[in-house]
Amino acid sequence: MASDDARNLIHDWNHEEFPSSAKRIEFDDETLRDGLQSPSVTTPSIDDKIRVLHLMNEIGIQSASLGLPGAGPNQAREIERLALEIRDQKLSIEPNVACRTLVVDIEPAVDISQRLGMPLEIAAFIGSSEIRSFVEKWDLDMVLGKSIEAVRFARQHDLPVMYVTEDTTRAQPETVKRLYSAAIEEGAHRIVLCDTCGHVTPSGVRNLIRFVKKEVVEPTGQPIKIDWHGHNDRGLGLVNALVAIEEGVDRVHGTILGLGERCGNTSLDQLLVNLKLMGVIDQDLRKLTDYCNLVSRATETPIPKNYPVFGSDAFETATGVHAAAVIKAIRMDDNWLANRVYSGVPADEFGREQSITVGNMSGKSNVVFYLEQRGITPDDTTVEKILDHAKQSKRVLTESEILELAGAAKGA
Repeated sequence: MASDDARNLIHDWNHEEFPSSAKRIEFDDETLRDGLQSPSVTTPSIDDKIRVLHLMNEIGIQSASLGLPGAGPNQAREIERLALEIRDQKLSIEPNVACRTLVVDIEPAVDISQRLGMPLEIAAFIGSSEIRSFVEKWDLDMVLGKSIEAVRFARQHDLPVMYVTEDTTRAQPETVKRLYSAAIEEGAHRIVLCDTCGHVTPSGVRNLIRFVKKEVVEPTGQPIKIDWHGHNDRGLGLVNALVAIEEGVDRVHGTILGLGERCGNTSLDQLLVNLKLMGVIDQDLRKLTDYCNLVSRATETPIPKNYPVFGSDAFETATGVHAAAVIKAIRMDDNWLANRVYSGVPADEFGREQSITVGNMSGKSNVVFYLEQRGITPDDTTVEKILDHAKQSKRVLTESEILELAGAAKGA
């Protein structure tokens, strides 16, 4: 369908307020680090992790966390193997690793970087909120000292540093200012604002980012990058990430399927879908379905049937009125129309397709179309038999049930 005709068919009430800088937004994929900290996931094999890297690359992810090298020799070996894959296959992904603000955590990353002859960005993290300091019996001078020591050590070994304050969204403004300012002074080129406990609301996101820009970044006169790292404990992970982009952050972190501790991280797949539909990004996301399915299988995490875009129900309908509209569009041989007449998300842009099924709210058109799609010429007797059975069922009929009923009807 011509673009002018399309605009006339759908009135868009959405008016997104994104700055021009949003077009340059980057993504840091935390699936292989923060995502694997979920208590219910199975750690993928190294082969599956490598496949994950290649799918990240295909959908245009700019950077990825490869793990925590200080967590032990097994972690360090896998991180080195993944970094080697990025180097040798010339993937367009900048690797980073998470390290506590301890030299002993950063040393294995230095060793990996030197062996491979490639930089690993150090995500040096430490808690910043008063509640964390109270429990840990920390004081600000200690946190500052550890931060300065870690950033200085990484920079002495020519590794780029993004300095991460955990629980930023519950930290005192003066603490936030002092910690970030000290890290930047020691050479950190990027700072990460973290909603570690999923506490913040959209207004809090705005307030924090504006404060950091004005009180921390602008006074330096340097091109310091700002990242947003959010969690989903209040169900606000996605909207908070969108607000952060509106406020002009440079990079957003997330995980596929929103995997992560407790209620998970910002869902990177949902964020990408929304930014694509808003016209903020334009990369090809048709492999995003493959990526979600791979992560689901490799971590043994089932995708909920009603999960947006990538759940099995996302583009499937058995309801007669809905299905009839989709079927009419398909019969018009108009893929654009079929993917939008009863869906706010065009399935084909994300590697999916519309599916018509048969259940107790279906009409004749569902059955006719279902049979035709499988090369079966529908007759009135067959259609009525299948529809009568569906009306008595408490669920959508399976393909084997429908085909068995069709065969029985033919033999009657």
